[in-house]
Amino acid sequence: MKRLLSLDILRGITVAGMIVVNNGYGDTFAPLLHSVWNGCTPCDLVFPFFLFIMGVSCYLSLNKGNFTATKATVWKITKRAMLILLVGWAIQWWNLMWKGDWLPFDHLRLLGVLPRIAICYFAVSMIAITVRHDYIKWIVGALLAVYGATLLLGNGYANDETNILVIADRAIFGEAHLYTKAPVDPEGFVSSISAIAHTLIGFLVGKLIMQTKDNGEKVQKIFFYGFLLFASGYLLTYGFEPNKRIWSPSYVLLTTGGATMLLATLIYIIDIRNGGTQTRWTTFFHVFGVNPLALYVLAELLEKPFKVLGVGEMYKNCVDVVVPYSYAASLVYALSYMLLMFAVGYFLYKKKIYIKL
Repeated sequence: MKRLLSLDILRGITVAGMIVVNNGYGDTFAPLLHSVWNGCTPCDLVFPFFLFIMGVSCYLSLNKGNFTATKATVWKITKRAMLILLVGWAIQWWNLMWKGDWLPFDHLRLLGVLPRIAICYFAVSMIAITVRHDYIKWIVGALLAVYGATLLLGNGYANDETNILVIADRAIFGEAHLYTKAPVDPEGFVSSISAIAHTLIGFLVGKLIMQTKDNGEKVQKIFFYGFLLFASGYLLTYGFEPNKRIWSPSYVLLTTGGATMLLATLIYIIDIRNGGTQTRWTTFFHVFGVNPLALYVLAELLEKPFKVLGVGEMYKNCVDVVVPYSYAASLVYALSYMLLMFAVGYFLYKKKIYIKL
């Protein structure tokens, strides 16, 4: 099957969005902030969209080896998951080092965005090569049901120390190794149960993409199932509020449904109407889409030295002079930072250098 340009574009849109929402300052427009607790803002969509895309990509990648659980495949999956995990820990260490904390190993945060990606990638890939794919939809349902019951029985919607997620994560890792800005770690280990189900839904959409040859039929099926996911998530909000910090079941269904419908729309626009050919706007996001984790990691690594060395503050002061409205100034800075990552990514893109984590 011809490579879907739309999948790379959706990945690129997501990574560019992740960089923008992570790099505002001061007064920030509400859509670019995470929900404090229950609810879902546009900012809350970028990470779940990335996990969904990773699930789709897992199917497309492992399909090349016919999902055979060979030693080479298991080692490749394990090695990549460990690399992503170690890079995530290295970023945590790097940020603390710039504060003068050179040996933070007794309080280094062990969870986070990249560790969650590593956990979900490893779990989904291992399920894909060891379990009959007909069972995966039932695994998704079981994971969400078990996790939902855990939230209901364990005070899972309490934003305090009585939450079962807080209690379990602290028992597993110790409080010093968890998120320190709120009681509930937004990438907690226990909530990875729901995040794995989330990524498996992406895997099933990847299966649908591969098994439907006609692009027109493909778009119709993907959009239909995306609508079903979204509608199911909306109905579930009456018992389970959407909540990114605990990765609630309704949040899973709403965001995977939205991502699925957006993917169907992009397939229609890019791969059907434009025949999979590049345009200026698709090239922009393609730059991010072919080196997603590399550019995300670079953005994370540069943020702290920019702050400590005063580079970021100097540029912020310049932006504040040119853009006196504080909310718009914050957005301009975040967009500028994203464009800096684009400049690096464009160089790699033109040289056909693809850095895979």
